[in-house]
Amino acid sequence: MARGGKAFKAVAKGMAVVASAAAVIERRRRAAMAADPDEPALPAPAAGHVPALVDGGVPALDEAPGPVPVPRADPAPAVPAAPAVDAVPPSAAAAPATQAVPVAHTGLGREYHPGRPATPAEAVPWGLRVAAESTWRLLLLGAALYVVFYVVDMLRLVAFSVLASLLITALLEPSVSWLRRRGVPHSLAAGGVFLSGLAGIGLVGWFVVWQVTTNLSDVTTQVKTGVNQLRDWLVTGPLHLTQQQITDFANQITKAITTNTDQLTSASITGAQIAVEVLTALLMTFFTTFFFLYDGAKIWNWALRGLPRHSRFAMAGAGPKAWATLTAYVRGTVCVAFIDALCIGIGVDLLGVPLALPLAVIIFLGAFVPLVGALVTGTVAVLIALVTQGPWTALMVLVVLVVVMQVESHILQPLILGRAVRVHPLGVVLGVAAGGIIGGIGGAVVAVPLIAVTNTVVTHLRRRNEAGQAVFTALEAAREAAERTAGRTAERAAATHPAPSAAPATD
Repeated sequence: MARGGKAFKAVAKGMAVVASAAAVIERRRRAAMAADPDEPALPAPAAGHVPALVDGGVPALDEAPGPVPVPRADPAPAVPAAPAVDAVPPSAAAAPATQAVPVAHTGLGREYHPGRPATPAEAVPWGLRVAAESTWRLLLLGAALYVVFYVVDMLRLVAFSVLASLLITALLEPSVSWLRRRGVPHSLAAGGVFLSGLAGIGLVGWFVVWQVTTNLSDVTTQVKTGVNQLRDWLVTGPLHLTQQQITDFANQITKAITTNTDQLTSASITGAQIAVEVLTALLMTFFTTFFFLYDGAKIWNWALRGLPRHSRFAMAGAGPKAWATLTAYVRGTVCVAFIDALCIGIGVDLLGVPLALPLAVIIFLGAFVPLVGALVTGTVAVLIALVTQGPWTALMVLVVLVVVMQVESHILQPLILGRAVRVHPLGVVLGVAAGGIIGGIGGAVVAVPLIAVTNTVVTHLRRRNEAGQAVFTALEAAREAAERTAGRTAERAAATHPAPSAAPATD
């Protein structure tokens, strides 16, 4: 670029003069701040100079004040005066005379430029920064959940035993409290209710086994008859299969069974292992249930002592609410399951399907999985009706099953479980599906109460935080109002009783 024009030299000299004046003003300001850090001082007038007065008796400044002082905690570095030269680059001539360096740029070891971010993070768009930080937090949360589920899967026997004990305890604990209020000793009340519940579960199991063994021969005969009718329908029906094709299909099934004897044997061994695990889980569940009924309060206090100190008060308030939600859920589920089993059992019995009472008990147990449990276990009744009474009766059983499910989802669930669970039906279905995938039948059973309890705890903690924030805001507003009132009182007192002026000095 050409550097010799007269106009350019004049502009450069003017900018140099302005920079020198700014540097002088900055040095005076810093000297004043060093003399009085709390209050910036005005520049001292020259000797013999009487400052002019403006309205109100305030002395006027001979020159314009400098920039607003930066706090002493983090002063901005002074910009050195530009040397007076004949010519400077055009970029320097176009730049402002003084440029305060932001605090974020100090100490970075490079020249400050207004268009350059202080740190590389500031160069990233805000939306991308939010997305990145949200993503790594979600990944961290997912990793934590994966570890939790992995540990639960390794200890699934213990985990399911404890969860089943909590559900049974939530069902039996109100009876223990009722007996305690009537003056029954604690140990006697807990032991009596526990033994009564254990006897009830044993009676239900004995009733199912008794009904199945009593009607097994009749059901077997009816199943054989139904299979023969199905074979005849395959031959004479719309499929028009031949007897040879049906025989070949049966032979293939027999051959598959005989050629996979090893797999069947290993499956039987696995079944034996599962039976041992189920028996162990039952014994552990009964043992844990008794101690939950007997020492539930002490166990909860011990769990609270294991939490951080600042979290104990919040969880101490959330625990009773969570337990009330779990108790209401279990009692409501038992009521809904009983109504489902009663209605479906009556319909199956009126249609002449055998094993009506055992089917009702199976549906009752399956109804502990909300919305889908009774429907899945009810298909057993449809299959028995199909092989014993024919397709028309099976269709009628299916109609009864669908009607009862509609009554449960639209009437029973909102009325009985609506206030206890407060979870959307879509959340219930997705929770049951996820629990079934993760933990099988046990996971499907405990998924909905776990979601309900978690929802109650989160809601309580959120409301507690909102209440605490409201109290803090009210206290801050009251403090500010008190300070304003005290200030106005002091001003009125000063106006009413002015301070006495000092007496003039005499020779």
